[in-house]
Order: sequence, then structure tokens, then C-alpha cells
Amino acid sequence: MLVRDWMTINVISLGVNSSVLDAAEILREKNIRQFPVLDGKGALVGIVSDRDIRDAMPSKFIPGDAVDGKSGGLYTLTAGDIMTLDPITATSDTAINEVAELLVKHKIGGLPVVDGDQLSGIITQADVLRFLCAASGSMRSGTQLAFRMEARPGPLARLLADLRDLGLTFSSVFTANDATHPGFRKAYIRVEGSGERSVEEVVDALQQHHTLLFYVNEGVTVDLV
Repeated sequence: MLVRDWMTINVISLGVNSSVLDAAEILREKNIRQFPVLDGKGALVGIVSDRDIRDAMPSKFIPGDAVDGKSGGLYTLTAGDIMTLDPITATSDTAINEVAELLVKHKIGGLPVVDGDQLSGIITQADVLRFLCAASGSMRSGTQLAFRMEARPGPLARLLADLRDLGLTFSSVFTANDATHPGFRKAYIRVEGSGERSVEEVVDALQQHHTLLFYVNEGVTVDLV
């Protein structure tokens, strides 16, 4: 999965000289959390977050730097004054998992997407979560099964073959390393229905040959180990 499949394309950006007050109004109306900042040639030079804007706002409870005048103080503050210079970026061909790692590592809410020297979009935490929902199949109906298996070639293929032999159709397969069991990984598989068998019968059949950790059916989680 690549950034270009999940990024937000219609990006609201700011100019270096854009008023912070105008940005705050857009933030309030559009519920936007990051603004790429462009120079006069349209090149990305910085990023302004909702936190940057909130930090620039005077508190209504504390006198000083009030906004009841029309000159000076907050009225002269621009995006260029509060932006983060040279922000971390992604390209449209960057893998989504790399974006997720950058967002977690740097504790940021989004990355401008730049191809060449042109802003193509922005990829945010919300976009990554949409990807995760799609990859895990959480937006689809069915039952999710969670397994633990050895981290080597073979076990996952056998598990999928056993699911097919049971007449089950799986709509998503999602794997991750098992942090608590070195040398193992977890597989999360969503199946659409259980055929002529009950969910409990399917679980019993799978437990004979595989380590089934839990399953989620109709929003109810059943732990098995």
C-alpha cells in the first residue's frame, strides 16, 4: 500500500505571509490539523500544526496581546513566524508502513507529500488509520480469528489451506511480529461467515492444528488462551 492510495489530495495550504488569525479561522471551520506552508514559488518551506496555532493564541483569561485592536501583536503574526522549517515529508510512492513509523517516531500528526518540488497532498494519522481499517478488514462483516505461529515459511500457508478446506472465505489477512514471544508472529484473519458450521465448530476444528488466541464475532471477543 502506497501513500498515493490514501493521502488527502485537496490540501489547504498557507503562504509564508498568511495571517495566523486567518489560519485559526480555517482551523475552526474545517477542523484541519496541519497546514503545509508554501513560498511565493509554490515550494514547501514549512508546516504549521493546530498546536502551533493554539500556542500562538492569547488566552481569553489572561490580559495582554489582546485581539481587539487592528494592528500589532497577534494581527502581525504570520505562518512564517510559527511554522516548523524543513518538515519531514513523504512521496506519493512511499509505503504506508514507513509513514506510520515516522509519525510514531517523531510524534507528529501528518506528513506533506512532495513529488519533485511540488506539493501533491498530505498523509495524516487519520489516513493511516483508514488504511489500517481496510487492511484488517474491520469495515467488513464476518469473524476475526487471531493465531500465533512460528515466524518461518509454511505455517501461514497451511493455516490458509485449512481455512479453505473448511469452506471458509477469508476477506483479509494481517500479520505482525509477536513482541512477547520471540520467533513467533500473529496472524489476524477475517472470514466471511462460517458456512454450514457454527463459529464454535470452526474454532474447535482450527484449534486441533493451530494456536488460536481469540476470535471476535458480532463485536464480542472470546479469549481462548
